[in-house]
Amino acid sequence: MKEFLPEGSIINTEENKKYYSNPALLRDAIAKKTVIEANALICDAEHNLFVDLGNIKAIIPREEGAIGISDGTTRDIALISRVGKPVCFVVTSIAEEDGIITAYLSRKQAQEECLKHFDAVHSKGDIISAKITHLESFGAFCDIGCGNVALLPIDAISVSRISHPRDRFLVGDDIKAVIKNIASDGKITLSLKELLGSWEENAAFFSAGQTVTGVVRSIENYGIFIELAPNLAGLAEPRSDVKIGQQASVFIKSVLPEKMKIKLIIIDCFDSSYSPKINYFYDNERIDEWNYSPAFCEKQISTDFKSA
Repeated sequence: MKEFLPEGSIINTEENKKYYSNPALLRDAIAKKTVIEANALICDAEHNLFVDLGNIKAIIPREEGAIGISDGTTRDIALISRVGKPVCFVVTSIAEEDGIITAYLSRKQAQEECLKHFDAVHSKGDIISAKITHLESFGAFCDIGCGNVALLPIDAISVSRISHPRDRFLVGDDIKAVIKNIASDGKITLSLKELLGSWEENAAFFSAGQTVTGVVRSIENYGIFIELAPNLAGLAEPRSDVKIGQQASVFIKSVLPEKMKIKLIIIDCFDSSYSPKINYFYDNERIDEWNYSPAFCEKQISTDFKSA
């Protein structure tokens, strides 16, 4: 069965590069609808994309540049922004005139094939590979295959609250995510926090008496929340010289599993680009349900993907 990956995943593989400057293999790829990747070199005034296939002239006509271009639901910026980056495509035809071979390509058809495959093999709770493509205040957009995009909402990124997805990601980051929902209109929503461990799994790396590094994520009247790991935060007493986003050195005063609390004392705070590393605690192909809270806690945080 074919595997459809985020754009850029196969461009440097030998299997992919064998098609460059090889008309015979490109003709064979037409019948098989083989997905190939190459760099987009130019977007002309009519928004056709010219692709680097070595000595072969290769064009993705505007209407074949992405799903939704022809009916206006996708803007042309989606084509312009691919210049200098890998694009995936299938070869639709090859023409030769005056000794010049021209391959006509379709990114749209590659995307359509990817979505058909996605719909056939995936459901809520499946864990997939994705690539961060764009960050907005409400969430991160992710390439889930051939440039098809799914939304990872900000509240699904981690248990520890962040002010913006850029606190966690850079554009181009490769991540794992779980499918939270597939809407009737085909829009796909992802989640990440369920793969980043429960409270107990994260708290096991910390103990009272340690001094550790964290990030200031929230400042409240009653205290300051310090992120120790993406799915774990502790609470320190209020201070007036602390800002959100600063790196903090904190002394762990106590760890209280029955309350899911870690009490901290801030030793020092300073400006830094530090962010706790994402660690995956779940590496299977799907997850049906997730419980963040210890079983004995009154407060329970969980996700049931069978009914989510």
